[in-house]
Amino acid sequence: MLTTEKDTIQSSENEQVSYRILHKNEQRLRIETPRVAYDSEYCQTLKQVIEKLNFVTDVRINPAARSISIEFRNRDVASSLIQEKILRCIEYVSVLETSENVDFVRNDETLSKTQFSVSTTTQVVGYEVVHKNEWHIRINIPRLAADSDYALKLKYLVESIDGIADVRINALARSLAVEYEYQAGAIALAQAEQKLFEAIQQALNIELDWELVNSSKPEKDNQHEIDYWQRLGPSVLSLVLSFGALIGLPFPGFLVSAAIFFAAIPVFQRTAEYIEKERQLNIDFLDALTISLHTSLGNYFAPAFMLSLIEGSEVIRDMTARSTERASLNLLDCLGKYALVERDGKEVQIPVKDILEGDRVVVYPGDQIPVDGHIIRGTGLVDQCKLTGESVPVTRCEGDEVFASTLLVNGNLCILAERMGNNTRAGVIVSLMQSAPVHDTRVENYAATIANKAVLPTLLVGTGVGLVTGDLNRAIALLTLDVGTGIRVSVPTAILSALTYAARNGVYIRSGRAIEILARVDTVVFDKTGTLTQGHAKVTGVKLTDAGKSQREILTLAASAEQGLTHPVAEAIVRHAKEEDMELYECEEWNYRVGLGVCATINGMQLLVGSHRLMAEENISLEYLEQHYPNIKSGSNSLIYVAGNGQLLGVILYSDPPRHESKDVIKELREQGISPYMLSGDVTRVAKAIASDLGIDSNQVYAEAFPERKVEVVKAIHDSGKTVAFCGDGINDSAALAYADVSISFAGATDIARETADVVLMEDDLRGLTHAIKVAKYTMDVIWQNALIVAVPNISAAAAGVLFALDPVLAIIINNGSALLAELNGLRPLLGPGGLAPLSSSLDATDLVEAENRLHTHVNDTSLHEHELVKTSEWNASHSNQTVVSSVQVAESVAV
Repeated sequence: MLTTEKDTIQSSENEQVSYRILHKNEQRLRIETPRVAYDSEYCQTLKQVIEKLNFVTDVRINPAARSISIEFRNRDVASSLIQEKILRCIEYVSVLETSENVDFVRNDETLSKTQFSVSTTTQVVGYEVVHKNEWHIRINIPRLAADSDYALKLKYLVESIDGIADVRINALARSLAVEYEYQAGAIALAQAEQKLFEAIQQALNIELDWELVNSSKPEKDNQHEIDYWQRLGPSVLSLVLSFGALIGLPFPGFLVSAAIFFAAIPVFQRTAEYIEKERQLNIDFLDALTISLHTSLGNYFAPAFMLSLIEGSEVIRDMTARSTERASLNLLDCLGKYALVERDGKEVQIPVKDILEGDRVVVYPGDQIPVDGHIIRGTGLVDQCKLTGESVPVTRCEGDEVFASTLLVNGNLCILAERMGNNTRAGVIVSLMQSAPVHDTRVENYAATIANKAVLPTLLVGTGVGLVTGDLNRAIALLTLDVGTGIRVSVPTAILSALTYAARNGVYIRSGRAIEILARVDTVVFDKTGTLTQGHAKVTGVKLTDAGKSQREILTLAASAEQGLTHPVAEAIVRHAKEEDMELYECEEWNYRVGLGVCATINGMQLLVGSHRLMAEENISLEYLEQHYPNIKSGSNSLIYVAGNGQLLGVILYSDPPRHESKDVIKELREQGISPYMLSGDVTRVAKAIASDLGIDSNQVYAEAFPERKVEVVKAIHDSGKTVAFCGDGINDSAALAYADVSISFAGATDIARETADVVLMEDDLRGLTHAIKVAKYTMDVIWQNALIVAVPNISAAAAGVLFALDPVLAIIINNGSALLAELNGLRPLLGPGGLAPLSSSLDATDLVEAENRLHTHVNDTSLHEHELVKTSEWNASHSNQTVVSSVQVAESVAV
């Protein structure tokens, strides 16, 4: 039945502003407007404008029927307000000349007010306020995704506004999140908001002093750059002066000597520190002695060249090193700075750190929950996947427990605060990560191990030869022939080459230590959801219980009822229906019941689509399903039930399918002699079914594993003598990542997981893991080759020098020549191991440095839009029956 509540609207400005509402319900609006039948430019502009509205999911224009069909999502906002906003868009576009290049500004205050601004001379930035309360506002600005200069200028301008406490920009989510100072008055807040909207426009056209803008950014790399130049400058200067003296330039000897000794200060310092600490001589002592003797005899070029090689290798090694102090993420910063609490019957915004036990914390859709506690009012859909590993948002109502760092997707909650800050479950995870053993973050100096032991014998031999022969040059020649310098130069070169090659091929490896450990990894432990699986639901089949309906009809009915919902399973069903080109029906009546499903009327049929609990509440018999499909609940599939007019029509099967590359990666790891394990917060049935499909043994699968359990398993495997790599992407994986010998995560993982990981797969492709292992093994092979390249000629020459006279110049040529040859060989990892196919795309060479910046600036904004596609494999998977197995039992299973 057509609704003609608003038949026609005419405008005195333009006779073309006319439309008629043909049909409307809670999720759809169908409008007739004559202009779409003959004006294609108008159709295109209208479609673009309406699609920009955040809540609109689909726009279809039918010129033959002169109609526009618009589907939208109802986020606890009255449908009438949404429809009004859509109609205003139509009015707005209709009064424009479609040849004008215009944009529009949308200021949405609970969708009750819409403001449009048009400019034909100055470009205007489009934005929409998607969430707002007294102390917080989140704005969607599409331009942020494509214009980094605009984002930088906008952040600078907004931070300078009085009354604003915090500014966060997430370019990927196109989001600007602003928190006001909670002590500011109403007038100050109103002024700050007005200046905020002005800044959004000003940032596009304003010209700022970039030095001033950049000065507001924290200095990260400048100090390191200056330090490197300070360390390399003196040695390079001494090399230039000594070479000039060598070719006959009139450089005074004392000047060249002074330059060499000044450049050698770091060598003398390291020598003194090592002797004081270890009470023994090391390779630096031998270097210092050789430099001093050569310089005192007027042989300037040899010590200058040696210094350049030594200090250059130290700088390269530090460039490849990872700081020994782990980047510790402040939990309160992750949760935001402010929260809403009820005080004297009013909602008051206070700093998260000031929340007390017993406070009533109010949380709205799109916000992270800041405390652990029990719900005392409200019902909501909570996304816990990044904390517990549960694949799908779970329903939480009065009396249920919720946890800090989880996201409220739908509904409103009032929570009684019980644990705050580091006492929350998320805080415990951070504590576990921070207390994890800190491994040495630089590649082991193989040269130091060998050369330090050879220092005393070398000194004795050189001194003995000098005393016996009375030839000081012969003694100096023997001291020059050390294996330490060549290996110390070539090892960092090989490591840096490997890091560069890996980065070009989509794998960001933070340090040389990670390469060293990867080369000897024999066990890889995977998280399941989002790591081995795709992390989102997919329809896998339909089972019928009514002979009068086909699979296509069941899917069409279910998708018609579920369209517009933000639940990941509903989106999967609708997406599958659209992929199959199914024409969806209009819902005459529609009601969404949080945590249960949808009740709708379609073509007169009373339709139910949802969980088994919805069927039980509506007294729908499942007897036919249980008799004819007794094993339907086995395996990795989960079920959505579809009933009509009191009878079960069928069930839709869905699962979180494995990544396309997962099975091949597991197979390749096994071929390399590496054992794969799987940990999952999901139920045992689903976890073991996925593992079986991928080729992981059932005794190497641990299901229903909370973060503490994952740490137990990783520690137990490590304690059994294995070298363990852990691959995960969530907050719940971060502690296990910290305890593994080497940790792997994805570029799209949570901030805390990325910060903890030693290896980041920039392309979210698991094949990057096997790629990294092959590169690591190849690089370590090159390092051992370099050891031979340096050791063989130097040891041979030293043996000859004991028996025969060896000129110091020849010793320098042998020593430095082998070092240069090893250095060149150390560049081979730049070409990669032979026969290794690259991934689908790669990073540019310059991205090696930029990748680290991206990892630190990829802020995980808590916008609702980022969390609408949530990892899915089991609706309402429960972890309440988690089985805790001791580390001893885990170790026993590993041994088996």
